[in-house]
Order: sequence, then C-alpha cells, then structure tokens
Amino acid sequence: MFQVISGRSAPVVRLLAPRGAVLVEAVRGRKSRNDPPAKSKEGRIKVPPPVDPVEMLVLKERYTEYDLLMRALRLEFKEEVLRKKYEEETGSLAEERTRQDAEEHRSLMAWNDAENLRMLQLRQLRVQKEMEEAALKKKEAVIRQQQEMQEFIKEKQSEILRLQEEAKHFITMENLDQRIEEALDNPKNYNFAIDKEGRMVKQTVLE
Repeated sequence: MFQVISGRSAPVVRLLAPRGAVLVEAVRGRKSRNDPPAKSKEGRIKVPPPVDPVEMLVLKERYTEYDLLMRALRLEFKEEVLRKKYEEETGSLAEERTRQDAEEHRSLMAWNDAENLRMLQLRQLRVQKEMEEAALKKKEAVIRQQQEMQEFIKEKQSEILRLQEEAKHFITMENLDQRIEEALDNPKNYNFAIDKEGRMVKQTVLE
C-alpha cells in the first residue's frame, strides 16, 4: 500500500521514510479512494444531461468539416515549408527541374492534342461509314419491300384471273337449264372402287 502524507508533515516524512518507499501526498479538499460518499449524495443516481439528436448531428458534421479543413491547412503549410526548404537547399537545380517539368508538360499536352485529333478523325470516319451503311440498308429494305409488293400484286392478279376463268364455268340462273341438260346427256358414275395405288378396279353400271 502507498503511504499518504499530509501537507504540513511532508518534509519530515520524506526525510524519515526509507529510500524504496513510495510516498503519496494527500491533496487538500479531496477525498481519498477509501472515503465513503457523503450523506447528502447517498442514493443519488447520476443521469447524463439530455442530448438533442439534431444538434448532435449538426455538431458532428461541423466537427468533421473543421477536422478536414484543419488537416488540409496543416498539409498545405507543411508542403509550403518543405518546398521552401527544398528550394533553399537545391537552388538552381530546382529551377532547372521546374523548367524540365514545364517542357515535359507542354510536350505531353501537344501529344494529347494530336491524339485527340486523330481519334476525332477516326470517330468521324466511323460515324460516316455507319451512316452510309444505314442508308444502304434502308435503301435495300425499300427495294425489297417494293419487290415483295410487286410479287404480292402479281400473285393477286393471277388469282383474280384464275377466279375469273373459273367463274365462266359457274352455274347461274341464265345457264341453269343448259347445265342441267348437259348433265343429263353426259351422266357420270362416281360409284367405283380403287386399289392401294389409286387405280379403279370396280365400277357399277348405271341403269
């Protein structure tokens, strides 16, 4: 255990204490670890003060923003100090390196502009080729549609001609008597039998 000393007897105790002893000086107005709580504080439950969630969120966002700003400022100041120190140490070497960096930047920008121009020309050629192919496909589609329409018209015309030709043999009120006489003069017997090859093998005789 530690030995506790008071303020008035501290010099004497330090003088008489052994060399390896640990002395802890008691602070005036403070209770030690082993003192019980005051009677007025018995049974008291410490409740933390209420915190507004909205205010807490705002404070957190502001603290984050403040932390980022301070960190950026510290890095900026540190970089400036290091740059000044480097320029003071290197002298003309830094100027030469800056000039080389600027020249390299200009050459890279020129190469970038040339590459952009080349890609632009290639893209224009590709777009023009795609437009020509689209126009050709559209033209071929129109021609194919016209051919299909012409074939459809020819088919319908041939069908109309066939129907007109068949209509000549239709039975109407005008030729009804004539067709009846022709049927009576030329009777047809459909009562016959056929074999597996479709040949007529037997037929009844009309009476």
